[in-house]
Amino acid sequence: MKPPRSTEISAAEARRIAIAAQGFVAERPGSVTRRHVRALAERLGAIQIDSVNVVARSHYLPPFARLGAYRHATLEDCAWGKRPDLFEYWGHAASLMPVATQPLFRWRMAQAEHRNIWGTRAIDKEFRAYAEGILKTIETRGPVTGGDFAEDRKAPGWWNWSKGKQALEWLFYAGRITTRTRRNFERVYDLAERVLPENVTRAPTPAVEDAHRALLLIAARAYGVATETDLRDYFRMPVAETRARLVELVESGALRQVNVEGWDKPAFLHPDAKRPRNGASGALLSPFDSLIWFRARTERLFGTRVKLEIYTPAAERQHGYYVLPFLKGDAIAARVDLKSDRHAGVLRVQAAHLEPGAPRAETVDALASELRDMSMWLGLDGVVVARRGDISAPLARALR
Repeated sequence: MKPPRSTEISAAEARRIAIAAQGFVAERPGSVTRRHVRALAERLGAIQIDSVNVVARSHYLPPFARLGAYRHATLEDCAWGKRPDLFEYWGHAASLMPVATQPLFRWRMAQAEHRNIWGTRAIDKEFRAYAEGILKTIETRGPVTGGDFAEDRKAPGWWNWSKGKQALEWLFYAGRITTRTRRNFERVYDLAERVLPENVTRAPTPAVEDAHRALLLIAARAYGVATETDLRDYFRMPVAETRARLVELVESGALRQVNVEGWDKPAFLHPDAKRPRNGASGALLSPFDSLIWFRARTERLFGTRVKLEIYTPAAERQHGYYVLPFLKGDAIAARVDLKSDRHAGVLRVQAAHLEPGAPRAETVDALASELRDMSMWLGLDGVVVARRGDISAPLARALR
């Protein structure tokens, strides 16, 4: 059902539009195939990659939240198989995205020719020559890892990269190389033309303005209804260019400007946005799920603040270390601090909190069901609930 033609949308309608646009109201397929994963990636436009493996690495969680149990290898084959449907690049942070969208990011790749991955300093001639030498090595030798060029690494740490790793990441940012596969989460790099389909690498490069319009439309479809800042954040777009392109998209009829109850800025509605009567049956959201990427939007939609507390001192954490919000209906109904204890073979609920106003019994029952499914999907033998949080006791009973 399409939203009404009125330019006024209620807060409840906006929530349902957003949840539906993210793929949460469709019935789970039961048997998940590569086609389902590919279609989901096309709907979302990007699936964020993250190394934290407390439950499962974050890119595995959004498909489970929407499709249910699936083989990890299905996503891996889509991303890093012999005929990939997805490719890695900087979309919304490091992301897996449909290969057909690679030309839309060439404007960003072109920018990388003149600055480093963080955009903080120019690329000097010495570094460029060194990187070009590494590129020649890849051309003749084949796929490489950062470890192949780690002779000058001085200290452990995520960003304490060797000069060789820095060069590889710059070549990656510039689109000269891409991820062929991953080994223990480490990127294995190869020439982009040896990894991506020929019809993609030979596709013409769109004008920057056309690429920006296309990316904003992908973001608008994935969000359903969103403000300018929401849309800009989806693919980390530049400010002035985003504003200009949105004016053009509204003038052309590709997007419709609307007002949402309680929002202090105009919003943009995608013409394909649906407004279902029902919300999600129940889904555990990765902290890096695209529904809740932009925290200001999350608070605006759901009336609650979602914070990643990994970097918060333990004594100051409100909900836990690796907290997954639980989406039920059109609300974030609970939050659970989860950990896959692979040694013990159980999924540990280290804390469970009910959101204010959420129906207690209904939420607990739905959450218990989803936790059982997640435990089985992860290959664990069951769920163990610690005594922390206001619904930990009833959740433990429901799971028994």
